[in-house]
Amino acid sequence: MLDEDGYFGESVAAGYDDSSAEMFAAQVVGPAVDVLAELAGGGRALELGVGTGRIALPLSARGVEVHGIDMSRAMVERLRAKPGGKEIGVTIGDFATTTVQGGFALAYLVFNTIANLTTQDAQVDCFRNVAEHLEPGGRFVVEVGVPDLRRLPPGQNAVPFHVSEGRLGFDEYDVATQSMTSHHVRVRDGRSEYLSVPFRYVWPSELDLMARLAGMRLADRWDGWTGEPFTSESRQHVSVWEKPTD
Repeated sequence: MLDEDGYFGESVAAGYDDSSAEMFAAQVVGPAVDVLAELAGGGRALELGVGTGRIALPLSARGVEVHGIDMSRAMVERLRAKPGGKEIGVTIGDFATTTVQGGFALAYLVFNTIANLTTQDAQVDCFRNVAEHLEPGGRFVVEVGVPDLRRLPPGQNAVPFHVSEGRLGFDEYDVATQSMTSHHVRVRDGRSEYLSVPFRYVWPSELDLMARLAGMRLADRWDGWTGEPFTSESRQHVSVWEKPTD
């Protein structure tokens, strides 16, 4: 960890919305909010890694009561400064173990945030933590990429994810430990900035086992938020697990 805010402290939070601008576009956010609002069904929603409110704010605007958990005070300050941000309750802490009062109809982790938990134990703990917060029949939604190992030829351990003027990004893989490090290089006003963030990539079947250990079962899995079928060619998935009612 860089500081008490983890890897998303002030230096990252200050430019987060701009650096992830494509993820804030209406055509990206809208379908996700549509699905989450439907799954909430009038109940409360818990966002793990609420950040600056990319999903929480429009979901709240749809009439869903949203509570967030996040380690980064700097990111949450940006959420609070936005219209409607003060209406969203936030608990500061590690979403693998931090608890919130009351039950929820929906919990969700989007934009690869499950991978911010860098050990399998922490990811298992997250599923168990979610199950304890969900009401019977509640749903847990995770949006995450499929590990991009098919792009790794023998002897290579990194693949680019962004190449443009002023910005370079590539992911470095260790297939023996399922660890991944995202490297970011930006050039601003003739000065370069470098940041590396560790992740743990996780397979869909592995997530299903984590859900089973937490007493949940798979309800749906799609390629994306608009319900495309998940196939062997999918590079990401949106998965929904359900807490049984009995």
